[in-house]
Amino acid sequence: MELKLTRPICFFDLETTGIDVAKDRIVEISIFKVYPNGNKESKTWLVNPTIPIPAATTAVHGITDEKVANEPTFKELASQIHNMIKDSDLAGFNSDRFDIPLLAEELLRAEVDFDMKNRVSVDVQTIFHKKEERTLSAAYKFYCNESLENAHSAEADTMATYEILKAQLDRYDDLDNDMKWLSEFTTRKKSVDFAGFIALNKEGKEIFTFGKNKGQLVEEVLEKEPGYYGWIQGADFPLYTKKVLTAIKLRKLNTKS
Repeated sequence: MELKLTRPICFFDLETTGIDVAKDRIVEISIFKVYPNGNKESKTWLVNPTIPIPAATTAVHGITDEKVANEPTFKELASQIHNMIKDSDLAGFNSDRFDIPLLAEELLRAEVDFDMKNRVSVDVQTIFHKKEERTLSAAYKFYCNESLENAHSAEADTMATYEILKAQLDRYDDLDNDMKWLSEFTTRKKSVDFAGFIALNKEGKEIFTFGKNKGQLVEEVLEKEPGYYGWIQGADFPLYTKKVLTAIKLRKLNTKS
């Protein structure tokens, strides 16, 4: 089943130096863009992460320091990548919890503003986990009846994810072929920032999800404990979390003025 699109959607996958969203870097990114008229385009870049790639990580994806030594840095690629995705919804495999947060960090680090306003994301892994509970390779075998060659290659994983979503729509009659519906179906929790440090409560208001202020309204904490904002800005939190917190603080100040 082909996707019903009202705007382009970019399937993408990252290979990285590790799994820490705030500290690790991209070493390979592949984007497969599908347009509402059926046109498609694909780009894959190797990236010099500017930090060493741990041997344990290389053992997973096969990308060494030597392989990316002469490749462009993410900062050098940021404008190309942003131009490809800026008009699109996003999709991936475990993308809501890892790929999108890490991509956002890299873009913000490169001084390219990024957020999810006016777009949705579809996490194909969540559909799979809600329906079958398996891995990407098993998902590809289960839905497409093919073996996934070159697993942990960003391009192979990206194309497999695209094929899996189409097969999922064929298999499950209760899945709506609509990106907004799929985004809502694949959203695990209502996080305001990608990392989940700030979420929405039942009333739709921002709350902290960690530490001594867990469950408390962000605006109230910032008002009664002004130093908490400075502590987060100076600590090792993701850049996107800091950006969201600043926006909430400025909104509060503007309502007072």
